[in-house]
Amino acid sequence: MSRREVYENAFSARALFIAGLLIMPALLFNPNTEYRVFQFLFFLFLAWLSGRKIDFIFTALIIIFIITFNLIIPYGRVLFSVGLFKITSGSLEAGIHRAVTLQALVMLSKLTIRQDLKIPGAFGQILGGSLRMFSVIMSRKISFTGKNLISKIDNLMLELDKEEFSETADREIKTKPVGYVFMVIIILVTWLPWLKIIW
Repeated sequence: MSRREVYENAFSARALFIAGLLIMPALLFNPNTEYRVFQFLFFLFLAWLSGRKIDFIFTALIIIFIITFNLIIPYGRVLFSVGLFKITSGSLEAGIHRAVTLQALVMLSKLTIRQDLKIPGAFGQILGGSLRMFSVIMSRKISFTGKNLISKIDNLMLELDKEEFSETADREIKTKPVGYVFMVIIILVTWLPWLKIIW
């Protein structure tokens, strides 16, 4: 049995979604850049462990792009210079902070949003459908280049328009006892940086 199958059989889609909601504040309201880097790496490891598709090169490029973009406006102590371009502590930390936050959210979504997610109520159906569509997009490996950017996006939208994001599943997967244990551990580990901040 693959890692992906073990992961999907151990947790229900709803339990994962609730776990994601409990984890998200620990990430978004964490002011410490070092701890946020730790959270990103933790989610990245969990996403890989769960068998989800991860484009490590694309992830690294996005992080580098965000950091580089933040370095355009220098502030804080000058660390070193490359010609007229100055690398400052403030802009570098802000770039790392924003980059790992974005990628941590991407990894968290890979972990906690599944296509069989069911949310009750009319609003839940709309939200659930949107999240299932997002899950499908995140599960696909799409290479975007300057030459095919528009056509790739257009083709992706056409494919998604043809698909039916039904709430029905062949069988309802219930969270195993060991799944609950792992979820509690993961939530506690994610909130660990807050204990250090409080202390």
